[in-house]
Amino acid sequence: MTQTLKDILLDPARRPVVVSDLQELVGQEVSSKGGVSGAVIKTGYAAVNKLKPGAVPNAVDRMLDQFADALQPFYADYRNTGGNDFGSYLAARPSDAANALLSVTDQRAETTSSDAMKKTYSKLRPHGQKNVEEALPRLGALIDKHAN
Repeated sequence: MTQTLKDILLDPARRPVVVSDLQELVGQEVSSKGGVSGAVIKTGYAAVNKLKPGAVPNAVDRMLDQFADALQPFYADYRNTGGNDFGSYLAARPSDAANALLSVTDQRAETTSSDAMKKTYSKLRPHGQKNVEEALPRLGALIDKHAN
C-alpha cells in the first residue's frame, strides 16, 4: 500500500525533522529573492520573525496537516504515474500546486487574530503565487527525501 503524504510527513518520529527542513526551505527561498519584490519579501519575513519569534516553525507545524492534504492529490497522481522526482512533477503543474498550497495560508490568514500578521500577509500575498511556484522543485525534493 502506498503511503499518503500525511503518513510520510506527519509520522511522529519524522515530523520534527520535516518541520525543521521546511523552515529551512522557507528561509532559503526568502534569501534567494532579489530586486524590489525580494526586498519586500525579506522585510516582511524579518518583520514576522521580529513580531513573533518562532512564528515560522510554529506556523509550518500548525499547517503541515493542511499542506499534506492540499498536496495529496498531486502526490497520489505522481505515485500512480511512476514518477521519481516529485519536484519536477510539481514544477510541471505550477499554478495548480501553488494555488493548493496558498489556499491553506490564505485560510490561516483569514482566521488569525493578529492584525499585524494579517497586514504583513496582505503585503506579501500578491507575490505569493510566483514565489510558491518557484519553490515547488525544492519542496518536491524535500518531500522525496522524507518519503525514501
